[in-house]
Amino acid sequence: MANGTLKVSNIQTSSGSGTITLGQSGETITIPSGCTITNSGTQTGFGGVNTPAFHAQGSGTQVLSSGTITKMTFATEVYDSSSKYDTSTSRFTPGEAGKFFIFANSKFNADNGSGAQTYQIRIYKNGSVQTPAMLNGVYDVSAQIITSNVSGIVTSSNTTDYFEIYGYADGTNRSVYDSRIFGGYKIIE
Repeated sequence: MANGTLKVSNIQTSSGSGTITLGQSGETITIPSGCTITNSGTQTGFGGVNTPAFHAQGSGTQVLSSGTITKMTFATEVYDSSSKYDTSTSRFTPGEAGKFFIFANSKFNADNGSGAQTYQIRIYKNGSVQTPAMLNGVYDVSAQIITSNVSGIVTSSNTTDYFEIYGYADGTNRSVYDSRIFGGYKIIE
C-alpha cells in the first residue's frame, strides 16, 4: 500500500467487537498538538496509577520503652490495593522500583511527672531511618495526649525494599493509642 493519509470518521472491527491495533512494534504513534484524546472506556497500558497503595492502623495499645527507638505496629489493614502490606510485620514492601509517599500519625499519653517530654516517629527503609525525626515539639507536663506526624517521599530501588515506622519517647514508658495510622502510595512521575 502506498504511503498517504487515511481520512475517516470512525474505525471499527468488521465483526463489531474485538481489538483494533494501530501501528506495530517499533513504531511511534504521534498525537499532534491541539488534539484531544477522549476516553469513554477503560484505559490500560498507559498513564499512571497510584498503586500499590495501603492504609493500616494500630490494634490495641502499644508501649514504647523510654529512651528506646521501637518499631511501631499497625496490625489492622484498612486498605491494600495490591496486597503489599503485611499486618504480621507492620511492613510495606512495594515490590517495585519508584517513589512513594509514606505517612504516619500517632497519639500517646503524656506522663504527669516533671520535666519536658519528647516523642518522635520516623520512616525507616530496610531497617535504616529515612526521614529526620519528626518532632511535634517538647510538651509541658500538663498535656494529656500528644500527637506526632511524619511524612515523606521515599525511593524503592528494587523489589525487596520495605518501609516501617519507628517511634521514640523519653521520660517514662509511653502508651501509644490504637488510633495510630500508617499508609502510603506510589507517586506518578
